[in-house]
Amino acid sequence: ITHTKASIAYGWNQEKDAEVVFSQHIAGDNTQQITDEFKLIQEQNVRCQKNTLSFILSPIQEDGKKLSKKDLGELTQKFIKAMNLKDRQAVAFVHRDKAHTHVHLYVNRIGFDGKAYNDSFIGKRSQLAAENVAKEMGLTTVKEVQHAKNLEQEPIRLEIKSIHQKVMENKRPKNL
Repeated sequence: ITHTKASIAYGWNQEKDAEVVFSQHIAGDNTQQITDEFKLIQEQNVRCQKNTLSFILSPIQEDGKKLSKKDLGELTQKFIKAMNLKDRQAVAFVHRDKAHTHVHLYVNRIGFDGKAYNDSFIGKRSQLAAENVAKEMGLTTVKEVQHAKNLEQEPIRLEIKSIHQKVMENKRPKNL
């Protein structure tokens, strides 16, 4: 993303009962200070325009209700390690304003060496990292939720298929 300050301000939104659950290589304690710290490092690489990485770590509702601030910090730290982002500035906020607890994580894409983090296939890589962290922490994964949903819908699919086959066998329609 390019709008670091606005994103961090959203993450730290007090109307959403936001609180910091994780930070690394950050000294500031408000939106402006953290943004300035990010920009100080980002100025080392003027070619990179989208210089902040934004992630949302969202456990299923049941897991989210059980996770403490410390647990969410651990979840974030493990995700950062899995994504190989442990040597970069980062800050994460939890939002508990809705039934679905989730963490907004912002990481400086520019490292202390001035090099940009390779964001090729970042969506796929972050999905895999989140799944591995969930498994490691004994949380429900997205794949498990999808599998359960598919099993739940299987009888409906079979019924539709059966009706379709009967129509095709008995009526032999010529058009849609």
